[in-house]
Amino acid sequence: MIHFVGAGCGAPDLITVRGAELLRSADVVIYAGSLVNPALLDDTKQGCTLYNSAAMTLEDVISVMVLAEKEGKLTVRLHTGDPSLYGAIREQMDELNARKIAFDICPGVSSFAGAAAALKAEYTLPKVSQSVVITRMAGRTPVPDGESIRAFAAHRATMVIFLSAGMTEKLQEELLAGGYAGETPAAIVYKASWPDEKIVRCTVGTLHASASENGISNLALVIVGDFLGDTYERSCLYDPAFTTAYRKGADKS
Repeated sequence: MIHFVGAGCGAPDLITVRGAELLRSADVVIYAGSLVNPALLDDTKQGCTLYNSAAMTLEDVISVMVLAEKEGKLTVRLHTGDPSLYGAIREQMDELNARKIAFDICPGVSSFAGAAAALKAEYTLPKVSQSVVITRMAGRTPVPDGESIRAFAAHRATMVIFLSAGMTEKLQEELLAGGYAGETPAAIVYKASWPDEKIVRCTVGTLHASASENGISNLALVIVGDFLGDTYERSCLYDPAFTTAYRKGADKS
């Protein structure tokens, strides 16, 4: 059996209980060495074989999985954050399906959630933003037509931008060209939940300068939106006048 497991965004205790149990039970672990906290590997059992996928191709990874399956071993494919976001798992699952090898997925705490926790922020605020765009700049891997930073910026929604900390000059240009005002609040969150986590608060107009001044060019999320400001309206959910299935609202008069 192959288990795709989300390792969480950094801190070793942010892996799920299920993920930790699978990791302790694994005979083989293939981990994303460039991003997964190595402290998680301390929980593997004696005799567990470890593979760092940072130096492996898709074909290498599948070969390890196929051999482990033939030997009746339990394999954990340990991805950073949550496997469903920029995890490149679809291509692995298709290869396993083609070989009729069973697998499942254990979700994890994505860095976009870890970044919000680090910022002590809520992405969705009444009358400010009710949508979150999770995206990336086009680089060596292109983005589909219609999904450019500039196109998404026109919505003025909350944006969480992955894999773009090394392109902040162009990113800033695209955000401004798309419709964000220069004074729109922004933040750069480096290695959310890791011991060396760093938060840089800035604006869209000072994004590139802030990244440069703080020496951040990778392993960081860029967060943009007015939810980082101070203005919002109270949620109806806990308003005394708001009726829910569990509580009758009070008469406003």
